[in-house]
Amino acid sequence: MLLWSKAAEDLQNTYDNLTGDVLISAGVMAYLGAFTASFRQDCTGQWIKLCQVNPLLTHKVFPYDFSLSKTLGDPIKIRAWNIAGLPTDSFSIDNGVITSNSRRWPLMIDPQGQANKWVKNSEKDNKLNIIKLTDDDYMRTLENCIQFGSPLLLENVGEELDPSLEPLLLKQTFKQGGVECIKLGESVIEYSPEFRFYITTKLRNPHYLPELATKVSLLNFMITPEGLEDQLLGIVVAKERPELEEERNALILQSAANNRQLKETEDKILETLSSSEGNILEDESAIQVLDSAKIMSNEITKKQKIAEETEIMIAESRECYRAIAKHSSVLFFTIADLTNIDPMYQYSLSWFVNLYINSIQDSKKSKILEKRVMYLIDHFTYNLFCNVCRSLFEKDKLLFSFILCYSDVSIRSKGEIEYSDLIFLMTGGVGLQNTLANPDPSWLQEKSWDEIYNDSTFLKMATPSLCFFRRDAFIAGPGLFKPVFESKDPSNVPLPSPWDDKLSDLQKMIIVRCLRPDKIVPAVNKYVITKLGKNFVQPPPFDLSKSYMDSNATIPLVFVLSPGADPMASLLKFATDKDMGGNNFQSISLGQGQGPIASKMISTAMQNGTWVCLQNCHLAVSWMSTLEKICEDFSPATCHEDFRLWLTSYPSPKFPVTLLQNGVKMTNEPPTGLRLNILQSYMSDPVWEKLLYGLCFFHALVQERRKFGPLGWNIPYGFNETDLHISIRQLQLFINQYDEVPFEAITYLTGECNYGGRVTDNWDRRLLNTMLADFYNRDVVEKPSFPFSPSGDYVTPPKSSYDDYLRFIKELPVSQHPEIFGMHENVDISKDLQQTKLLFDSLLLTQGRGSKGGGSSGTDNALYDIANDILTKIPNNFDIEVSLSKYPVLYKESMNTVLVQEMERYNTYGQTFCIEFDVK
Repeated sequence: MLLWSKAAEDLQNTYDNLTGDVLISAGVMAYLGAFTASFRQDCTGQWIKLCQVNPLLTHKVFPYDFSLSKTLGDPIKIRAWNIAGLPTDSFSIDNGVITSNSRRWPLMIDPQGQANKWVKNSEKDNKLNIIKLTDDDYMRTLENCIQFGSPLLLENVGEELDPSLEPLLLKQTFKQGGVECIKLGESVIEYSPEFRFYITTKLRNPHYLPELATKVSLLNFMITPEGLEDQLLGIVVAKERPELEEERNALILQSAANNRQLKETEDKILETLSSSEGNILEDESAIQVLDSAKIMSNEITKKQKIAEETEIMIAESRECYRAIAKHSSVLFFTIADLTNIDPMYQYSLSWFVNLYINSIQDSKKSKILEKRVMYLIDHFTYNLFCNVCRSLFEKDKLLFSFILCYSDVSIRSKGEIEYSDLIFLMTGGVGLQNTLANPDPSWLQEKSWDEIYNDSTFLKMATPSLCFFRRDAFIAGPGLFKPVFESKDPSNVPLPSPWDDKLSDLQKMIIVRCLRPDKIVPAVNKYVITKLGKNFVQPPPFDLSKSYMDSNATIPLVFVLSPGADPMASLLKFATDKDMGGNNFQSISLGQGQGPIASKMISTAMQNGTWVCLQNCHLAVSWMSTLEKICEDFSPATCHEDFRLWLTSYPSPKFPVTLLQNGVKMTNEPPTGLRLNILQSYMSDPVWEKLLYGLCFFHALVQERRKFGPLGWNIPYGFNETDLHISIRQLQLFINQYDEVPFEAITYLTGECNYGGRVTDNWDRRLLNTMLADFYNRDVVEKPSFPFSPSGDYVTPPKSSYDDYLRFIKELPVSQHPEIFGMHENVDISKDLQQTKLLFDSLLLTQGRGSKGGGSSGTDNALYDIANDILTKIPNNFDIEVSLSKYPVLYKESMNTVLVQEMERYNTYGQTFCIEFDVK
């Protein structure tokens, strides 16, 4: 009786709020499908407030808790969706509700493949058909599905759909001979009411025209942090406690079955009560049905209660692994933001999950659960760092390490990072006018003083406990901070007391940013070492064999090119080592008319188990869709296990997303810094001569000079490994053939032919040969420790074994002094400032997501202040009537007309500007 009373009360509440619920639900389905969870919440929150004002829409003004899944969703159906792979977070469930209730066919933005997986599992028993627009017979499959009522999934669409689909999208059906029909192209086919159509795209941020958005139900199916966290938690528990996860999955299925049976029993009771005629107490069949239904209902209720209690116990045990799941979820969205920096930085969820599973299996074991979870977190973080760095350009590797720092859940949970601090570190504050005089212009630059002023204003709401430090501290004693400004290594200079103890490491870095922006890169380097360890600032060197081990016949390997990087020499050498040289390795440089030849090469190699390399894919944009289709058709059944497809391409937004997400990506840039550059060059050719060391040193110098811009070379040159390797071979040849080293010959070949062949400026050529003379001379060979720099920090190592040379190189300074380049130390300033700007510009591009932690209210208030400050600086509008009287329209004074028109346009622009900046 209590159950029915509660049900009646719930129904009454639902009925009271029905109008408002339906109105908001219709609004969500019609307008909010393409937006993120936070934007949907903001919009529905505003709509709820409007509904609460109108008593016709809601019976109870407070509280009014709207939920799309409760309004239009069926709990039993939702549980079935979850079992089929739909994430359990409310955002994903709402997407499922919209998909099943919308009158238009869904087009799902699905970069992680969650919607694709859910549709395939949900419709598996209904004989789901799967097509792509690139399929030759996709239209025939489409017509068959429409005619016979089979569900159809159209995968991986781009930003435009085939115009022939328009009648289907608009559901332009008509009656013909009493049968519902639709016309596709020239064909008229029967339209089955059982037909269901799903469309998915892997594009992360597609731009669909408004005309298309009105024909489909555009849905944002990007996975949420909560949904991914739940999935990762299930994976780690399945690996660590498989019996626990198996029991939970069984309980989920049992619970779904119990709820379904309970609902069927209740429906049976209601049907019996409604169909019974006369006095129900005299209807024996009805009484028997009610008695059996009651017994079954009680049994199901008991089972359900036991299942719920067991599920709570399992959930408590699973929570012990929540930390690794939450941490890993944050890391996934961290690498997902990297695509804002470069379109080639794309990573699929399946790749991430496989890496996550491998890390669970490979990480250090412990019987103490807390230690085991910590081992899991540390191992997966470093494993992800190594794998992602393999596909990053050198300029972005430190950036990625820093992103890992401020994304680390354990660091954020300690309150060590405020979002407002992070934003100020990247921007230096903007907009507000500095009304205070510089306390010491003799050393404190105006730009630095403005940033200190902005620092205090920008962060006064976010971190009030530290407010006393900033502006007031500099006014009271500016000389206290002068040692930071004057130091060559300001990040290691302790701040005056008490600020050195009060400020966090990130806030100390802000002081360095204000006073010495040219030294931010070393400060970031130090910060990463402090928080994550030294390994995270020393990415592993390029290793082609590791990338090869991560691939198989169905996964292409993609070289992402950069100026001065040519991976072909390394690839050919690697192919020879794997017995894939000669006829077993074919390559072609793509361009006009090369597509069919490349297709034939791939087809032959798939059968014979050989290797194919397609170079310069960025030059064949129109053929990339064909290449994508070829790669999608790769399967273990069609590909020989030894087959590999290698691709090279400069960064291009037109490069197929599926190849980037599923392929093994690599960059082969020269490492940053002399030490790492020499180390990579020396490891690539195990020769032990001193002249080889000098040649590798010279190679590193000519590449590192590019960082100084026009101060390094008048024209930037793309020196690469090919230049080094041919020079090494020539060096070996001359040393082996002659008793005395022919320095003139090897200097000419190396300086004028190999490297000099790229040089077009005469002064650059002169500089190149002068630098080479320091490394190709008799003193290098004869003296035990020939110095390469005046300070003596760089010398030739004593002649010894190969491993000794490598140890010697690894002990070289991490950061090099400009003297080694023959430059004054001040040239570092412009180079370092440029690197700082590049670092912060790239960091800002990764700040796309709205929820990054605490401090948002303070940041919003600071932005309001900046907007208001800008509004006060906008001049008043021109008085057009006064202007016309002063500058009348005259035939001989045409500029009067131009002037008045410009004034009118300025007034219009100023009015628009004021409206846009009136943010409150």
